Amino acid sequence: MAELRTGIPHRLDRLPWSGWHWTVVIGLGITWILDGLEVTIVGSIGARLQDATTLGLSATQVGLSASAYLVGAVTGALGFGYLTDRYGRKRLFLVTLVWYLCATLLTATSWDFASFMFFRFLTGLGIGGEYSAINSTIDELIPAARRGWVDLAINGTFWFGAILGSAASIPLLDPHVVDQRYGWRIAFAIGAVLALAIVFVRRAIPESPRWLLTHGQSEEAERVTSAIEDRVRRGLGGCVLPEPQGVIAIDLERRHGLADVWRTMIRTYPQRTFVALALMISQAFLYNAIFFTESLVLATFFGVPAQSVGYYIFPFALGNLLGPLVLGHLFDSIGRKPMIAATYALSGVLLIATGVLFVRGMLDARSITLCWCIVFFFASAGASAAYLTVSETFPLEIRAMAIALVYAAGTFAGGALAPALFGALIATKSPDRVFDGYLLGAFVMLVAAALELRYGVEAARRRLEDIAAPLSASPQRSAKAMSG
Repeated sequence: MAELRTGIPHRLDRLPWSGWHWTVVIGLGITWILDGLEVTIVGSIGARLQDATTLGLSATQVGLSASAYLVGAVTGALGFGYLTDRYGRKRLFLVTLVWYLCATLLTATSWDFASFMFFRFLTGLGIGGEYSAINSTIDELIPAARRGWVDLAINGTFWFGAILGSAASIPLLDPHVVDQRYGWRIAFAIGAVLALAIVFVRRAIPESPRWLLTHGQSEEAERVTSAIEDRVRRGLGGCVLPEPQGVIAIDLERRHGLADVWRTMIRTYPQRTFVALALMISQAFLYNAIFFTESLVLATFFGVPAQSVGYYIFPFALGNLLGPLVLGHLFDSIGRKPMIAATYALSGVLLIATGVLFVRGMLDARSITLCWCIVFFFASAGASAAYLTVSETFPLEIRAMAIALVYAAGTFAGGALAPALFGALIATKSPDRVFDGYLLGAFVMLVAAALELRYGVEAARRRLEDIAAPLSASPQRSAKAMSG
């Protein structure tokens, strides 16, 4: 066995926060901004796409195009996730961003239902691929002491994209401001402009040295790590960096395949897989249930016209954005298990309280939006932590595929069911039936909180290699990580 003893992971984790780390945050954080922008814009312009002056779609076709985007995202996560583990983080986070840029521009040129749905599928492929590549890169480049806050903050920027989308939809849907034959096309072009601007930032982000180590490129890993250290040192005025502590032994001849994914998730870490699935499915159910039917509740029970929905989405998105930003540092200082359990449980309890007020007729459009803001202030931090849980509790060699598989399961098992179920409950026009839906959403969040508290892994401020040893690490190292 050709073994390499290296301190590269420890050198990355001991780095003080610097401007270089902000470059990583900005360059990678665009992913969720773009996804939030896409989802919100499509939700806002759906009714406009039914006009004869645009694409003349039916309500069913609008729904099918949303499903095409969702199927594309899941397919992209799985396909690009496999490629990310095999060919590297940087190569794929550049490919997926350019893919998204081209696909969303093509969407703006759609001429009928078939072309629109196909281009939405292609756009979803790019966004889904981003999930796997970006979460892997974040965790492998950001120091352990700040990994939780950074990951939560970046995942939470989905809602900054939602804010941009809701704000943009107001003038773009106003026929007095923009010709409605072109307003919806401009909406899709906004995402392409943002993606183009960030391509140049991403080019400055290096390949993960951790990935290079486990794929037989130790010399390149050393070169990249030294360059990162130099950037950090210069950015902090030439300071002396702390000495790294410890080394890890890597088997340079170890090769990895899809069989490793199954063996690791099901045989080695079944408990972690179960908890990750519970967190992802529950948050996907809650979010898709409320967010995708928010306009229906506002219109059905409070008479809010379609063109005014953007004004209500804005504060809802703001509450979701603030949650991870405000609470994120607590996931590092207090710990993953107590904070994930607390945010999931609080969002469940607050949703029940919102349902009680709603069924008693004590809310109007503004007050129920305020209640949703409070619920999802906590739920957003917890949902972002679900992605963090998957990305930091599985070995490096299968990290992207683990993210993709859990995301796919959460999307189909939780996300796909929720909008249809809540849509049917809202269609009854009965507050009691909608309250039943709120109780179900709260229940799944409370169950996930209990599972995290009982079976979750405490990963705060720990090196990735200590949480889950690389498959290439020595048996002794693997045993140590598995015991944690």
